[in-house]
Amino acid sequence: MEETISKDEFLRLLKLANLNKKQLAEISGIPYATINNWGYRTPYPIFVKFMLESYIKTKACDVDDEIIIKAKKYDELMQFIKEQNDKTRI
Repeated sequence: MEETISKDEFLRLLKLANLNKKQLAEISGIPYATINNWGYRTPYPIFVKFMLESYIKTKACDVDDEIIIKAKKYDELMQFIKEQNDKTRI
């Protein structure tokens, strides 16, 4: 198994995660200087691939959850409107 990833793969995953190096440092607890040295003084570590992939999947689930919540609220609103309309017809 590879122990590093390429610069292109790192940048692709960073872009998919909608993060920059500073934000990655903040959320991961890895010093910015360490992240900034990847590709120059040290190779890109393989763990960063799994970390970014997990972050991307987690963010996708958050979006899905938000959509589900909004859909439920919409359904509740539509039910409320229907009930109000039914009351006014009586």
